[in-house]
Amino acid sequence: MDSFEISQLGNLKWSWGLLCVVILMTHAAFWKTRARRLFASSEMMKRMWIDSSPLRSFSQKCCVLLTMVFLVLSLMDFRWGQVQRELPQRGIEVMFLLDVSKSMLAEDVKPNRLERAKQMIRDTVDEMSGDRIGLTLFAGEARQRIPMTNHYEEFKLTLAEVGPEDLTTGGSRLGDAIRVAADGFLAKRNDHQAIVIFTDGEDQESDPVGMAKEVFEDRGIQIFPIGLGDFRTGGRVPLVGSDGDRYLQFKGEQVWSKLDGQVLSAVAQASQGEYIPAGTKLVKMSDFYYGYLAAIEQLEFEKATFSRLEARYQWFLAPAILALLMEWLLSIRKPIQEDADFVNP
Repeated sequence: MDSFEISQLGNLKWSWGLLCVVILMTHAAFWKTRARRLFASSEMMKRMWIDSSPLRSFSQKCCVLLTMVFLVLSLMDFRWGQVQRELPQRGIEVMFLLDVSKSMLAEDVKPNRLERAKQMIRDTVDEMSGDRIGLTLFAGEARQRIPMTNHYEEFKLTLAEVGPEDLTTGGSRLGDAIRVAADGFLAKRNDHQAIVIFTDGEDQESDPVGMAKEVFEDRGIQIFPIGLGDFRTGGRVPLVGSDGDRYLQFKGEQVWSKLDGQVLSAVAQASQGEYIPAGTKLVKMSDFYYGYLAAIEQLEFEKATFSRLEARYQWFLAPAILALLMEWLLSIRKPIQEDADFVNP
C-alpha cells in the first residue's frame, strides 16, 4: 500500500455512542430478566417466551454493535491507493509585481506598506480558482521570484518570506520591472494576461509609462497598479534591523516617503488597466478581483493531472448494511402455537 490517510479522524467521536449502546443493552437485559422472574414462574416463562433463545438475542445485539462499528469506520473516511485524473483548466495569467524597496517599509500603512501589499496579494489569490499566478520583485533591479503556477498554497508560503533583502540593488525602477514581469508569462496569447503592481509609486526615471504602453500594444497585457502609502504627509522609512528605532536619513534629515499616484495612474491608462489608490485604507480585494481581473477573457489551459487517494468508505458501509440485515432476519420469530393448558381447559 503506497499511502494511507484517515480524512475525517474527528468522526471517531461517534465511537462514544458504541459505549452508550453497550451500557443501555446491558441495563435493559438485566431489568428484563429481573421483571420476568418477578412476574412469572419458570414454567410460565417458557410458555410466554417459547421462541426466545439466549443465543439469538446475543446475536442480535452483536449485529447492532457491528452495524455501529462499521458506520463509524465509514464516517472516518479511510483512503488508500493513488488515483490520477485529468481535469481541464480555464483561467487567466496574473503576474503580481511587488515593490520591495526600502520605502515600502514605511509605517504610514499598518504594519507597513510591504506587509499590507502581501496581505492584499493573499486576499486576491484566495478568490482565484484555475488562474495561473506568478511573482516578480523589484527595487533598483527586478527579478522573477515565483514562475507561473497554480499551486496557491506554495505561492503564499514563498510570498510570506520575501523582503528588501531579496534584491541587492536599492532604488525603484518600475519600468524595468514591468518588462521583466511581462517576460514571465507562459502562454503565447496575451489577451488573458494582467500585471498587478503593488508599490508606493516611486520611480527613478525608468519610463514606466512608456514600457506599460509597449507591453500593451505589443502583447495586449493590461496593468493594474495599486498605490500604497499616504500621499499627503507620507511616512518615515525604518532602517532594516533597527526595530523601528532608527530611520533612513539623507543629508542629516529623515526621509519621508509619499505615495506618488500620478505615475501609477498614467501606467494604468497607457495599458487600458485601472489604477487603485489604496493609500492607507483597507481594500476589499474580492471586489478588485471580480471587478477587474475576472472580467479578462479566460484561456483554456492544458489539462492538469491531479493525484489523490481513493475514498474507501464503501468497504465499511457494506458490512454495516449486511449486519443490519442480519439483525432484522434474527428478529423474525415463528408464530407461537397455542397450548391447550395455557389457554383454558
